[in-house]
Amino acid sequence: MIEEKINQLGFMLPTAPKPLASYIPAIQTGDLVFTAGQLPIKDGVLAFKGKLGKELSEDEGKEAAQLCALNCLSVIKNEIGSLDKIDKVIKLTVFVSSSDGFINHPQVANGASDLIREIFGEKGKHVRSAVGVAELPLNAPVEIEMIVKVK
Repeated sequence: MIEEKINQLGFMLPTAPKPLASYIPAIQTGDLVFTAGQLPIKDGVLAFKGKLGKELSEDEGKEAAQLCALNCLSVIKNEIGSLDKIDKVIKLTVFVSSSDGFINHPQVANGASDLIREIFGEKGKHVRSAVGVAELPLNAPVEIEMIVKVK
């Protein structure tokens, strides 16, 4: 049902990206699932590169954030078997690699937050942090961590 909703919105759940280093992509403890930071990787390749406000526009940052959020959902699905088991999206932490003077981190993060709310409705309303950083792995513009509660 959730994957159908993702498709209806014009997106596809990507194949879960492989970890880039010594960590696991997601872990469940009790009724919570935590993801590792997910980059905008599609088909094993970084789909967006560079800093917001320099190489990338705010709109491209939003698209990168959407892809990061979908990758979070993908690794959650691998951990719990089905996205229909998600009872509530609790939190997103959004890291935005940005140039000096770029201050629209919340708007970039809205790319992910708005998509999650569209997918899950009321269950998708979440708390969030949007943080500007100097660099991210592989020169990624956005990295997102997600916490969800499962049934």
